[in-house]
Amino acid sequence: MTGRLDIIGIGPGDEALITPDVRAVLAQATDAVGYIPYVERVAGPGLRLHPSDNRVELDRARQALQMALQGQRVAVVSSGDPGVFAMASAVFEALEGWPEAQQVEIAVHPGITAMLAASAALGAPLGHDFCCINLSDNLKPWALIEMRLRLAAEADFAMAFYNPRSASRPEGFTRALEVLMASQCGERLISFARNVSRPDQTLLTLPLKDARPEMADMRTLVILGNSATRRVGDWVYSPRFA
Repeated sequence: MTGRLDIIGIGPGDEALITPDVRAVLAQATDAVGYIPYVERVAGPGLRLHPSDNRVELDRARQALQMALQGQRVAVVSSGDPGVFAMASAVFEALEGWPEAQQVEIAVHPGITAMLAASAALGAPLGHDFCCINLSDNLKPWALIEMRLRLAAEADFAMAFYNPRSASRPEGFTRALEVLMASQCGERLISFARNVSRPDQTLLTLPLKDARPEMADMRTLVILGNSATRRVGDWVYSPRFA
């Protein structure tokens, strides 16, 4: 007998932004697997929690699949949306080369990303063509990040940046700002949304040329507008025709 594996996203932080679909999954789950603070957010009666550290995604995915093979209903928990720099990819990576696990019933349940929550709080800076780039070089080389930054700037995309600046690699965001300045983006508006959707949310928008690396940390979602992104009152938006 095999169980079931549901890969869920619990949104950016505000409990009101967890979808009814995800709440229904959690009500039926026997076990929840995920990064420690995310699993703590879904704790409830009868739900067994299996928290783990942040850099063991593949091990976590294998653990969840094994439990599902044993008949449990497992919720793999991500923040935001599970398909955006999160656990859905890790589960499918673990599934490759494991024919037995491929019989497990799997579903991916969308969630509200920090990127979309930040854009809504700011107005509509992602209102036209945009891209999303993870600035962490844990799983890809910095040269690839730099190439994508340059090409996205050349194409005049608005850009949303995840994982901009950690304590262990503070130089990465500094280099990203330098690449964007060299790509003639200095006059574009850049927004810093920290702890988006939470009570202590802070928003800051200014020209890229005035931005400083220390304005971002790992709790910050950064959005760089395109060349037409502008302010209207307290809001920031990208016109639909740009």
